[in-house]
Amino acid sequence: MSEADTPTPHHFRDLLHAQRVWDTELPSFDPASAPAAPVPLFHAWFAEAVAAGQAEPHTMSLATADAEGLPDVRTLMLHDADERGWHFATHATSAKGRQLAARPYAALGFYWPARGRQVRVRGPVVRCTPAESHADLHARSTGALAAALTGAQSEVVGSAAELHRAADAAWDRARAEPDAKAPTWTRYVVEPAEVEFFQGDARRRHIRLRYRRQEDGGWTRELLWP
Repeated sequence: MSEADTPTPHHFRDLLHAQRVWDTELPSFDPASAPAAPVPLFHAWFAEAVAAGQAEPHTMSLATADAEGLPDVRTLMLHDADERGWHFATHATSAKGRQLAARPYAALGFYWPARGRQVRVRGPVVRCTPAESHADLHARSTGALAAALTGAQSEVVGSAAELHRAADAAWDRARAEPDAKAPTWTRYVVEPAEVEFFQGDARRRHIRLRYRRQEDGGWTRELLWP
């Protein structure tokens, strides 16, 4: 973008305030009809987001904290959601891997504007076994394997040219060795302590349904003020 194309602060605010929220007809949500546990509702909402044409509904924000307690957040892909929790993967040596080693607790955020919905998940994080992590990586595409074999995630790279050379070499190896190991690749599971479902409403009567894990493994459901 050239300097002439860069909005001034005044024009930026005009542009910002002109944006619409949920420029579509929103579904209703009766929290009384919600299941006793959060995962079935998440599965249903995910399927409805896909059916509504939501772009990349499997992406989510992952929030962690470093050893000093400072927050960090990034977007990555969901790998599964089952009775264990919400699954994702990364290198154990990456920034988020190191943060999870120091503070094994995380929060996830899903946003599906095509349905006016959000889902938030909070809880402790556990590492899967090396065998599960290896299977996770090799259930994905050649490109995913190549990305996992490229360089040292989150470390400083000298130049774009160095990155391109490493990426090309990783692609060649991924094609030649489809079962190649990436020793630091690790699958993680967020074991939910809390899961919140948010349904937007055009009149701002948003529905927020929170599930809280009980000591016996069951769930308490409660409505929150928007």
